[in-house]
Amino acid sequence: MKVDGTIEHTLPYPSPNPHVKLTEIVYWSCGFRVKGLLAEPRKIGNYDGILYLRGGIQNIGMVRAARIAQFATQGFVVFAPYYRGNRGGEGRDEFAGEDRFDAINGVDVLKQFVSVNRIHLFAFSRGGIMALWTAILRSDITSVVTWSGVSDILLTYEEREDMRRMMKRVIGGTPTKVPDAYEERQPLNRINAIDASILIIHGRRDGNVGFEHALRLEKALIEENKKFETWYFKDHTHYFPSKINRQTVRDLTEWMKRQGV
Repeated sequence: MKVDGTIEHTLPYPSPNPHVKLTEIVYWSCGFRVKGLLAEPRKIGNYDGILYLRGGIQNIGMVRAARIAQFATQGFVVFAPYYRGNRGGEGRDEFAGEDRFDAINGVDVLKQFVSVNRIHLFAFSRGGIMALWTAILRSDITSVVTWSGVSDILLTYEEREDMRRMMKRVIGGTPTKVPDAYEERQPLNRINAIDASILIIHGRRDGNVGFEHALRLEKALIEENKKFETWYFKDHTHYFPSKINRQTVRDLTEWMKRQGV
């Protein structure tokens, strides 16, 4: 079995931005060939790395070339795993089960393209729980930004009736029937293991990932005396208006650059 994080092969990917080079990468994670998209600024420089952790599952919330190129233009090398079982990758997406290692091993992929040892995690929606686990299980993460992020898998089951069928299928049953399967996905009890700075971004009117996710993560970080900031937006939902979204990307990437220096 190949070592986790080993790159199997690369393929040039059409870029929507002339200043950003895109490459699709197949890498090894827990014995599976998993795919992801790499974005690199064409201008030579010493750039921090961002592991971009997508939301959704399967085709919902799939990595978009324009989005990761947007982050790369802020002066970062960006790698976005699709997670196993997606876009021709092997294995099965488990919604923060064993597939969390596709994020964890994605850090080792990203490190092969950055010259500085500064790795940040950016997570949106479902990616939030993937990012928290990556920061829990790795000690080499500089900062974490979770935007509209899931932090409590049980809360997701409670608040998203439309996702329960998928969660029961993927996780193996309801929280009552298979409590251990939900508990092992739950990062809030392991927050003490995180050393990275954390930024929580959330809209108070979010109907996809309720604002309570942000509050529960904030509470856990306070209890463990961790370094964090919160940017809460009282009028925004899960998806911010385009102009505010673009400004928030600029602001959060500037925040990343200030961490750990």
